[in-house]
Amino acid sequence: MRRARPGGPPRGTTERALTSVPAGAGTERSALGGEPPDQAAAGRPDGGHGRPAPERPVSKLWHVTLSVSGPEVPLRDVRRALEQLAHDHPFLLTSRYAGDHAEIRYWEEARDLHDAAAVALRLWGEHRQTSQLPPWKIVGLEVIDRETYHQRVAEGYGPPPAAPVGVHPY
Repeated sequence: MRRARPGGPPRGTTERALTSVPAGAGTERSALGGEPPDQAAAGRPDGGHGRPAPERPVSKLWHVTLSVSGPEVPLRDVRRALEQLAHDHPFLLTSRYAGDHAEIRYWEEARDLHDAAAVALRLWGEHRQTSQLPPWKIVGLEVIDRETYHQRVAEGYGPPPAAPVGVHPY
């Protein structure tokens, strides 16, 4: 078998060998404006295929409050673990803690409440070792949409705004 560069002239000849390369999807130009058909049709409701384009799931922001509790642990260990969790995952807004419980508050981007809650319920267990979190159990979870969060804060009966940001004792 002879090895040669694709499209390069065979050794000992002065002519270039022409090679046919099949055109990939999207290489044709549309009559509308010189764009590939998939781009030209992107603005049309049917996606250019005569049928409705599949809807992309729209993400929303969800405010999550995760409460954990368990056996007493030295405060410095709880603080260090929560700071490590916040460092590894900068989406955490604030954490409050005591020797036997903690509360973590943050914003989660998810398609719906079920997805946001599923991520929140995995957070503590999945990061227990990497952040050296206490062996506590999840005892509470609240997931609310952004509008509800802001409405509660405006009316004065919701969770206080997540300030100051960081890890703080109760």
